[in-house]
Amino acid sequence: MSGFDALWQSMGIANMEWGQVLMMAVGCVLIYLAIHKKFEPLLLLPIGFGAILSNIPVAEISGPDGLLGMIYHVGVETGIFPLLIFMGVGALTDFGALIAMPSTLLLGAAAQFGIFATLLGALALNMVPGFDFSLSDASAIAIIGGADGPTAIFLASRLAPDLLGAIAVAAYSYMALVPIIQPPIMRALTTEKERSVKMQQLRHVSKLEKVLFPFTVLLLCILFLPSAAPLIGMLMFGNLLRESGVVERLSRAAQNEIINIVTIFLGLAVGSKLSAEKFLSIETLGILGLGALAFCIGTATGLLMAKIMHRVTGGKINPLIGAAGVSAVPMAARVVNKVGLESDHHNFLLMHAMGPNVAGVIGSAVAAGVLLAVVGG
Repeated sequence: MSGFDALWQSMGIANMEWGQVLMMAVGCVLIYLAIHKKFEPLLLLPIGFGAILSNIPVAEISGPDGLLGMIYHVGVETGIFPLLIFMGVGALTDFGALIAMPSTLLLGAAAQFGIFATLLGALALNMVPGFDFSLSDASAIAIIGGADGPTAIFLASRLAPDLLGAIAVAAYSYMALVPIIQPPIMRALTTEKERSVKMQQLRHVSKLEKVLFPFTVLLLCILFLPSAAPLIGMLMFGNLLRESGVVERLSRAAQNEIINIVTIFLGLAVGSKLSAEKFLSIETLGILGLGALAFCIGTATGLLMAKIMHRVTGGKINPLIGAAGVSAVPMAARVVNKVGLESDHHNFLLMHAMGPNVAGVIGSAVAAGVLLAVVGG
């Protein structure tokens, strides 16, 4: 081979395949959504850039010895990144609304129905030629319905690492599209009168209650679902840092430096799985479709449970807050507040919606623990 041929073969243009170009375009679309539309920019931007890097021919950046490949192995394969993010989420979250109104736990639980409905849907999809999802694959896909990115990544890394890229992109994409997907479902399943219901102001929650809350949740996890302990444990530890009031430096670090650094590496690592040979398949399209179905079902079941609570309480519960049970903190709660204000400009539902919203975070972690115990065990 001449020197010119060797130089040509080392160039990207000589080795570029159409699939790599397509996935680079997908990465650019994710970056566009992050910058122009502000859809989950903290994650879509690094995921999109990681997708571009992972599809550069010859460079092997996402390979076992490449930068992104090593980051993926250290943080995602081991499950460390999602757990550290859960610690940060715990430190950022005020569970006061849930403590003040414990009944909203039911809404967070009801919204997880989309997870288990999608599990059955993924298995049923095997009847279509081209699909071959195992029970582990279906379980990892189903968790998209919880609208909780770190939980989806944690479970996928355990049960279906080959599908991690598609699952992560679906999870974060639908989280980013909450303001578009949820409002039509909310309006379809509720009446104008129901959307206008004004809820009573939440009671004051004492510091002692907030400090005891992490221990209570962790104790229940220890007794009934130890498989969820990694997620629940880190979530509650982060929250204890926040509520104890004696480790302000650690709490600030968990809320800022730690979660920000991990988010950068997690996004790049997920993007590394968007290489053409791994992502471009009919199974990926199936995952994206099932993810949308899971999210819609979770939103609907949360709303229906809230309508039941509306009837039982004599109209004291606004059914809209049930839509916040899908997690996606705090975006889902903001969407509930926005739709509520459309019906009554003086009806602020944000704090009431935060109860089911944070309950959804716990609910998705519990659902992941159940699937891990039953399928992964």
